[in-house]
Amino acid sequence: MRILFWGTPTYAVPCLDALVTAGHGLVGVVSQPDRRRGRGGQLQPSPVKRRAMELGLPVWTSPSLRHDTPLQQQLATLAADVFVVVAFGQILPPEILAQPRLGCWNGHGSLLPRWRGAAPIQRALLAGDRLTGVSIMAMEEGLDTGPVLLKSGLPIALCDNAAAMARRLSQLTADLMVEAMALLATGPAQLKPQPATGVTMAAKVRKEELWLPWREPALQLHRRVMGFYPRAMTHWQGRQLNVLTTAPLLPERAEELEAIGGAPMRDLSQTPWPAGQPGQVAAVAPGQGLVVATGEGHLLLQEAQLAGKTPCRGTRLHQVLKAEAGQRLGQAQDPST
Repeated sequence: MRILFWGTPTYAVPCLDALVTAGHGLVGVVSQPDRRRGRGGQLQPSPVKRRAMELGLPVWTSPSLRHDTPLQQQLATLAADVFVVVAFGQILPPEILAQPRLGCWNGHGSLLPRWRGAAPIQRALLAGDRLTGVSIMAMEEGLDTGPVLLKSGLPIALCDNAAAMARRLSQLTADLMVEAMALLATGPAQLKPQPATGVTMAAKVRKEELWLPWREPALQLHRRVMGFYPRAMTHWQGRQLNVLTTAPLLPERAEELEAIGGAPMRDLSQTPWPAGQPGQVAAVAPGQGLVVATGEGHLLLQEAQLAGKTPCRGTRLHQVLKAEAGQRLGQAQDPST
């Protein structure tokens, strides 16, 4: 089939590659405009645009498709059978949705109708979901409201972070989209309307959410670190500290922690650590990291990155921070600390 692919971040690249490998005729790619990235602030193409150029495919970009009538008209002349959309970054206007004869199909990183919207991976992790997945959906004017052609789930482990889940969901999206295109090529699609119950919205991540509020329970703080990886933040002695890897030291999660880190993690979760103020270092766990008191329970800070330093974990983290029991993470200006 003649496919016009729409995508922007690294997440969408495996799907583009899979469609090419499957032998479909890619008539081109639409991506977001080049952005200034890196220390030099040079204009850089999106990962999808870069991959499309490597494949020799024509690429179109626009800051606002809704108001770009010339581009809408140009895309219509491609006579694509299908538009495939994966993490494109703009809402497609009705004029675009009506163009392909077999419709517009979106690979969405959730099990719809749960987590419609911009940040489904982050919201699923933050909510403590045990299952997520991918839905291949027929696009319509509503936000992720269209009927679903294919759906497949993936389990979420206690210490899965957003980057790891994105890699898994990205590959699943690619596999399911190739399957979806094969179904469309053989006849009318068998679609299932999304149920009216169970709808949740995955709002964009706000910068203030990235600061760790140490008065929250250990499990919820851990979910923030995993969901917002690698951007969760706190302060250490007046300097920003990006928190990269944690573990909630809860007896009821000992079995899960043992599966991840062996007997040492199980033992840490079952140790009666000293109580302390939220954000206070209760103890240094040799070779593991810092045990930090929270609003409920203790959190093991395993890996972090101090501003101007490289990421470090375990004993090295202790050495870089020069941490001692009784010192505190966070400070007055951290939201909700």
